[in-house]
Amino acid sequence: MRKRLFIDGDWVEAGEYRPLYAPYGGGQIAEIAYAGAAEVNLAIEAADKARPVMARMPAHERASILERLSVLIGEKAEECARLIALETAKPLKAARQEAARTVMTYKFAAEEARRIQGETIPMDAAPGGEDRIAYTIRQPIGVVAAITPFNFPMNLVAHKVGPAIAAGNTIVLKPAGQTPLTALLLAELLQQAGLPKGALNVVTGSGSAIGDRLVTDGRVKAVTFTGSPEVGIAIRHKAGIKKVTLELGSNSALIVDKGVDADAMMARAVTGAFSFAGQICISLQRIYVHEQLFDEFVRKFVAQTETLKLGDPLDPDTDVSALISSGDAERSMHWIEEARERGAVVATGGRREGNIVTPTVLLHVDPQASLSCKEAFAPIVMINKVASMEEAIREVNDSRFGLQAGIYTRDLGTALHAAEALEVGGVMINDIPTFRVDHMPYGGVKDSGIGREGVKYAVQEMTELKLVCFKR
Repeated sequence: MRKRLFIDGDWVEAGEYRPLYAPYGGGQIAEIAYAGAAEVNLAIEAADKARPVMARMPAHERASILERLSVLIGEKAEECARLIALETAKPLKAARQEAARTVMTYKFAAEEARRIQGETIPMDAAPGGEDRIAYTIRQPIGVVAAITPFNFPMNLVAHKVGPAIAAGNTIVLKPAGQTPLTALLLAELLQQAGLPKGALNVVTGSGSAIGDRLVTDGRVKAVTFTGSPEVGIAIRHKAGIKKVTLELGSNSALIVDKGVDADAMMARAVTGAFSFAGQICISLQRIYVHEQLFDEFVRKFVAQTETLKLGDPLDPDTDVSALISSGDAERSMHWIEEARERGAVVATGGRREGNIVTPTVLLHVDPQASLSCKEAFAPIVMINKVASMEEAIREVNDSRFGLQAGIYTRDLGTALHAAEALEVGGVMINDIPTFRVDHMPYGGVKDSGIGREGVKYAVQEMTELKLVCFKR
């Protein structure tokens, strides 16, 4: 099955095609077009040509397109879920949840298209402002380059494409190399939904070759990227004065205070650590448990972990399947061994079966170990003992990342203090850091990125604020 590029409302041949293999089982799924400089330029040119069309389109028409898209995805939800499972090895039950969330994300985008608004400014609040009336409006920024990761190939694309269309922009989408199929399906569905040609263009292939051209081209006015800090920082340096939104991952942490009900939170915590084999930006990677609860918590966490079923992502009962590549599986095993050499105890897991790494729980991990300092993106979680909540907060903040954190506590004062003291973009009280719904503001501090997603907030990132002032 040969998959072409989608440019200016048409399917375009590329000069090169490469095979795409399934992470689980290794079978070939398709042949994917690899865009070169000429094709990327055509995509940007098409988006730039369509820019006035989208900018003039009334809000209700943009909303209607997004509403029709959400209906089409809903009608193909099972097909979408199976495609996600095939190209990512995401277990089918998680892939179905992603498809459902994608429908909701485009519904939110349709709603936001209808309520992009400014405000009136009381000009006479300042001397010299008398006899003036002023207000602000938000206008589309123009061509948006969207560069997306493999782990949520439909919903993270929706968080970029949905707000861009809602705001009246055009898009050049570069999906992750492992997950082009869902992005190309989106192009088909948006065409059916009535999106003007050129408003969405999908270019597949080499991230470095395509990404550099998108980031540096003067016709592209905004770049929205989800991926590694190293690539995100490079984009920031190359983008110049373009608007840039970066979501760069984390090593998200959970604090567990004394006195909480471990049973009530256990299934939730294990899900947060091992869902999609830990390949989630806010996957639960570090847990700091008060010493009074530590032994009980570890015992129950390990027992719950050992109930997870490993195997084929298309099996509806599978909980954990393969990592996205053999290289990631190998790196994960190196990190486990490094932590063990530094004194950590492997409470369960620590094995590899092909590209599957068994869900692994490590205790007493050295703060300098890779598992503590870096983003694992693997089914590995560390659990360390702390003597106080202050110690736990220090440990959480001792990180280059700051996307989201969670804390379970029965003490309101502790919760409020943690909400202020934790150096992250979002604090989940009495929940895991892996919680996200699609209309909330989402983004981090430090090396976790800049800007915010969540449809309303992404629309703000993808528009320009203009002041209009009348003098009587």
